[in-house]
Amino acid sequence: MPETQSPSATTGTSWIRIPDGTKVRLRTDNQEGVVDGLTEIVTGPGRNPDGRTQYRINLGDQARTLVVEDDLLVLVDAEGMVLMLKQKVEFRRFITQRLRGAFAADRFVRPA
Repeated sequence: MPETQSPSATTGTSWIRIPDGTKVRLRTDNQEGVVDGLTEIVTGPGRNPDGRTQYRINLGDQARTLVVEDDLLVLVDAEGMVLMLKQKVEFRRFITQRLRGAFAADRFVRPA
């Protein structure tokens, strides 16, 4: 099975990584979790736009899964700011601006 890469990996544009602690929803089964890092020991055909990693998502109760960026939705609050663990509003605002510049509007959703 061929590797799948997003267009940004092949066109040379810089990749905006979703920071650790960002709350996300998996598109496949609507589970919500938190970005817990990256892994280069990748299983399956999908890769992040860097061409070599997948996100590690903490789903709670010590359950973790590997997911590519295209399979994630970013959770936001009522004002549209990215939800993150233990971060000040200024940092959340900065991350929101960066991610909104990198992703389409439909990638930002409210928690279930």
